[in-house]
Amino acid sequence: MKYSLCIGAYKGKDAVYHLEKIKEHGLHGLEYYGWWNFEDLKQIAREQERIGVGIIATCTKFFNLVDASVRDQYIGALRETIEACRILGVKSIITQTGNEMEGVPRELQHEAMVETLKQCAPLCEQADVVLEIEPLNGLVNHKGHYLQRSDEAADIIDEVGSRHVKLVFDVYHQQITEGNVIRNATGYIERINHYHIADNPGRKQPGTGELNYVHILKAIQDTGFDGFVGLECGYTIDTDEAIEQFKNDILAKIG
Repeated sequence: MKYSLCIGAYKGKDAVYHLEKIKEHGLHGLEYYGWWNFEDLKQIAREQERIGVGIIATCTKFFNLVDASVRDQYIGALRETIEACRILGVKSIITQTGNEMEGVPRELQHEAMVETLKQCAPLCEQADVVLEIEPLNGLVNHKGHYLQRSDEAADIIDEVGSRHVKLVFDVYHQQITEGNVIRNATGYIERINHYHIADNPGRKQPGTGELNYVHILKAIQDTGFDGFVGLECGYTIDTDEAIEQFKNDILAKIG
């Protein structure tokens, strides 16, 4: 498996600083969510080549999958994001679903999401990027977010039916929403393109809460998964020290 840091791991530092730190720690990539904040995408691409590691995931410029009336806006913004990914060499695009629409039957919002994703799939296939839907917890961090459960996310992926539309499984969010982490994190492996990890409670670095990341990551590894696992977390101590602890206390134990 490969491990990525997320922008903000080093507070106040830019993407290039993060990339240099990732290289220093022997990690494998950066998740930078707001690609539109870059003044010069081609300059960032040159910095990636110089450093030897790059951005591995970004986000859609606009997200709302549950409202069919904004479908054209979503697809237009996705086209922009795909072009940015082409310049930067990014292969994964994360999308949230938007909040549940009051007064609209949930099944209609589900259908709208599936149809929008079906229309997005050929664009992603042509560009060879994966669009990743992300369930988020509604109890602590994202009240009202439509997609929260991994089983519904898997159903959506199956209905879309494209290898270029998959799931980012965030262990922190799913622990809060549903628990049963190892069974879900491995049982839906065919639909998962990417993992996010943080401990609970607090969303800090693995090892600071209730989740046994030695067991969780070993179980994921045992499926044969060889994609990215992103540390989407805050840090209770100096970031460099926390990363070394993660490598020594967790990664070293999973082999």
